[in-house]
Amino acid sequence: MMRGIPVWARAAGFAVVALTLSACTTDRERAALQYQEEPVAQLYNRAADLMDRRRWSEAATAFEEVERQHPYSSWARRAILMIAYSKYQARDYAEAITAAQRFIALHPGNESAPYAYYLVAICYFEQILDVGRDQATTQSALNALQEVVRRFPQTDYARDARLKIDMTYDQLAGKEMEVGRYYLNAGQTLAAMNRFRRVVEDEHFQRTSHVAEALHRLVESYLTIGMTEEARRSAAVLGFNFPGSEWYQRSYALMGERGVAPVEEGEARRRGWLSRVFGRDS
Repeated sequence: MMRGIPVWARAAGFAVVALTLSACTTDRERAALQYQEEPVAQLYNRAADLMDRRRWSEAATAFEEVERQHPYSSWARRAILMIAYSKYQARDYAEAITAAQRFIALHPGNESAPYAYYLVAICYFEQILDVGRDQATTQSALNALQEVVRRFPQTDYARDARLKIDMTYDQLAGKEMEVGRYYLNAGQTLAAMNRFRRVVEDEHFQRTSHVAEALHRLVESYLTIGMTEEARRSAAVLGFNFPGSEWYQRSYALMGERGVAPVEEGEARRRGWLSRVFGRDS
């Protein structure tokens, strides 16, 4: 039957067949080992133990097995949230957000839904980059934090979200300032002024740490294009709200260099300049 085939070739052929059969057997055994259905409590406790030992990636995989083997159990519902938490701890933010959003979609009325919303927000918040980068993630964080406050206003999650919302606005205001300074240095004064005005006039940005500099930059910009009265107005608002700041001192010095007299507080009050931006009584 195998006449004409060298002995060594026949031996090699038998070896290949044996290896192939062995590999198939090994694959079947591996698949069998991977799918060993276990009691749900046993699976869940194993995953929880991995999480307690801070082995986050392994814990997430183990919780995924709980859901895979027992998808319609109450344990699976808890497992989805634990997957999200474990992924978050492993800094796998995208997967954490996906798992948390899946929990929300499947169980919107569950008592753990507030935490799922909060976890989504925190995942975005912890990815906020410096002001020199695109702020799309910052905006996503802001939207998610506001959603927590809107849906669950009386919870601890909402209280923490409000604090983080202020920090997020500070980041966004910082981006406006970064772009405004770029335009100012490039000689695009009007474009720069639009950015600085937004920081001063936007009610959310008015609580940030960038307002004093924004007012000073407006003084600088107005003086550059010869709008002296607007420069005096911005300086008056700056002096009224931030009298001891470095930015007011710089504005005062700059106006002195340009021969522009500062506005006294009494005059600024008569003109209504001190109430138009920050809502203070004139």
